[in-house]
Amino acid sequence: MRLLWSLAAVAVTASAVAAFAPCQKQGAVVARASSALHQVVAAADVKAKNEATLEMLKAKDAGSHAISKDDLVVVFEDEHIVVVNKPSGVLTVPGKDESNPSLNKAVFDRYGSESGRMDKMVVHRLGMDTSGLVVFARTDAALRGMNALFRTRKVTRKYEALVCGHVSQDHGSIDLPLMRDYECPPFMRVSTDDHQRALLQLNAADVGKKVLEGPKDSLTKFEVVSREDLDGNDVSRLTLTSISGRTHQLNVHCAAIGHPIVGDAVYGYNGEAASNGGLEESALPADKASVELQQAIAAACKGKPMCVHAKSISFRHPVTKEVLSFDSKSSF
Repeated sequence: MRLLWSLAAVAVTASAVAAFAPCQKQGAVVARASSALHQVVAAADVKAKNEATLEMLKAKDAGSHAISKDDLVVVFEDEHIVVVNKPSGVLTVPGKDESNPSLNKAVFDRYGSESGRMDKMVVHRLGMDTSGLVVFARTDAALRGMNALFRTRKVTRKYEALVCGHVSQDHGSIDLPLMRDYECPPFMRVSTDDHQRALLQLNAADVGKKVLEGPKDSLTKFEVVSREDLDGNDVSRLTLTSISGRTHQLNVHCAAIGHPIVGDAVYGYNGEAASNGGLEESALPADKASVELQQAIAAACKGKPMCVHAKSISFRHPVTKEVLSFDSKSSF
């Protein structure tokens, strides 16, 4: 159940498509990119779009909900680490503007850190709109140990999400490489050879190094918990396991199989990033959520938080080596 991409085009094998649409006939299905290729990519356009979007995101970060040390929902604490349950709408870290309210600041205010620096507590983060479990380091030894665990992929994180439509396959894997989208910077998209070739005409000095990074292997495992109804609209409750932990991986992968996360204003219906994870509608599996269904769900959920929650995390304690596992119930 793997999605495989050829050098000539985005080619999905029959066995890969079967992971999401079992009724597909044998033979390869060619997936086209969502925008016209082979046209000149203007560095000035990429830079202008990137700067405009970053300003928009900066304004969004400033709207992070206030959270104090007394508001923290602490799941676990010892002298080395603390695990807290982050609410949706709160930044994990303040970003470049340290005045932005953040979970990091609240944890630092309550516990402090051996280094005396709040940034030296951060070992991973969740997006502002994502709720769930976050681990912070209190000591330098814990910081080094947790960084090593994440770097070597020895931390297991599972997410719960509501996605648009009924996913037909009970479980499977989404194996799609990701890249920065030069057409909708700084967001992500599924990487294709054509889009990688288009980057050859760009210079890092003009558009920045991140836009020119090569494709990142990205793997998400999913399991359908239930197929539900949301205000008369079909949705599926999934458990998602991010194996590779790329930026916006779960959002792009769900969109790329035709089932964007409910409430996703970036990668979902009429979002700020490329639709369908950057793929054409015709390239999506047969069980994809229709545009009409996505539109209805977006209207029903307008103004509500995105439905994705970091529900569990397991790892070996970075200092004591005790095996730890924590769970958190989603609000949706």
